Parts: sequence; C-alpha cells; structure tokens
Amino acid sequence: MKSILENNSFTKAAKTLGYTQSSVSQMINSLENEYDMKILERSRVGVKLTPQGKTLYPYIQEAISKYQSLQETAHDIRGLKTGTIRIGAITSVSCYWLPKLFEEFKKKYPGINFVLQQGDYGDLLNLVKTGQVDFSIMTAKYGDGLDKIIIHNTEMKAFIPKNHPLAKMKQIPLAKLVNDPFILVEGGGYSEPLNAFKNAGVQKPDVKYEIQDDYTIMAMVEAGLGVSILSELVATRTDFDVVCRPTVPKINRPVAIVSRNKETIPIASQYFIDFVIKNKDRLN
Repeated sequence: MKSILENNSFTKAAKTLGYTQSSVSQMINSLENEYDMKILERSRVGVKLTPQGKTLYPYIQEAISKYQSLQETAHDIRGLKTGTIRIGAITSVSCYWLPKLFEEFKKKYPGINFVLQQGDYGDLLNLVKTGQVDFSIMTAKYGDGLDKIIIHNTEMKAFIPKNHPLAKMKQIPLAKLVNDPFILVEGGGYSEPLNAFKNAGVQKPDVKYEIQDDYTIMAMVEAGLGVSILSELVATRTDFDVVCRPTVPKINRPVAIVSRNKETIPIASQYFIDFVIKNKDRLN
C-alpha cells in the first residue's frame, strides 16, 4: 500500500514491487473486502487514502512492522541474513553520517536493506509513533515519553554572508544576530536556535524565512538574504561562500536514536542501533 501511495499509481507500484498490476489490485481488494470498507480511492489524478483508509493506515503500517519483526527474529535464530531497516533522520545526519554507516554495516550484513525518510522533528516523531520507521535520529530534546539513546553532541553555529560585518569576529554573540533577517530551519515543533535565544535572555530574532532544507538556507545566506544558525555538520562538505562561526553562548544539540521501544523493533534495526552506538566516537 505504501508503494501505491508513493507512486500514486497501482501500475507503477506493481512495477516497483515486481508484481503484475492485477495482483496488486487483488491484494488491495482482498484487504478492503476483509474489513468491508474502501481504503484506497482511485481517480484520474491518482490514488489517495479514503477517510477510513487514513484511520487504518497507521495500524496497517504497524502490523507490517510487527510481521517484519517476526520474520527477522526467526532469521536471527540462524543468523542475520535478511531484513529492512527503516530510519527517519534530519538532513545533516542523513547526509554526513548515514552513508558511511550503511556501507560498513552492509559489509557485515550484505542482505540488509535500508529505507530512509527525512524530515523535521515533528515529521520524524510522527514516523516513529505511527510505526512508519523503526527509529529516528534527531534531537534528544524533543519527543517526551520515547526511548532515547544519545549518540553525539553536535554544536550549532552561526552562518552569515562572507561580506557581513560580523564575519570578522571569531565568535558571534546571539544578541548581534537579532538585527538581521533571520532564516530559521523549520523544526516541526521544536527549534534549537529559538530556544537558545530565549535561554540567553536575548530578544527573538527577526525571522523572515522558515526553511526545512539546510542547503537551501546556505544558498540564501550566500545570496545575502539573511543569517542563520545550523548544525556544524552542514559546513564540513559544502562549497557555499559563507562564514561559519561559533555562537556565544554555545548551542549544543544532543543527537539521539529515538524509538518507541528498542526491544520491540525489528532485529535488523536493533543490530544497526548497536552498531551505531559502538561507532559513535567516530561521528563528527
């Protein structure tokens, strides 16, 4: 069902999954007949969930996850050979940490596949709570009531145009960032920069833009549209012509693996979490 919604088409979903279009339609029809309700609505513009389907979809996702966990537990009895690890992650983590971790993990477990979804904190929490991912890698400061394992403390820094007067400073006090247009990274319910201004007793910055993508923000800073505060990871492998400086006071973001319950997620994901924890000192 997820593939149908992502492709907005039964035919494209069937091709992606390696089935015929009729067999995919039959699977959905069987599910709808079993529960005596319409779950997917087809039209000329594509496929979408019906109101009943929207209510059932999180439970369907959770049932699939439980079945996957059952399969992988059985596999684990004879060695981890197959499985799918479903991860949610913020942009900086998915870009700078996960590719290398994926590569090294697959050397040990070549039959494991990864499904990665990116988003803001609100998106990532929702993915965890609805079972659409096994865990998310995000700030530890958001999402009360969930299991959290801190794996890194990342510093967030000020990003300013190259020709900005503050570019000459080695450290930038937060109070000096309130007079420029501020480009806020969209947090989906929680914002480290805004929280830092508040905790420092500094007035709220003049937020002119709210953008989810770090690299769009970097491009806007480069164009002189404003200043921002982003993870230091964003500055490590880019060619944007901007200046990155520590703030005063410093802004630290504890990055954590967030799940509903580590012990109940699929075995493959438990293995990967243990692998990340073992290698957390290499994250930078």
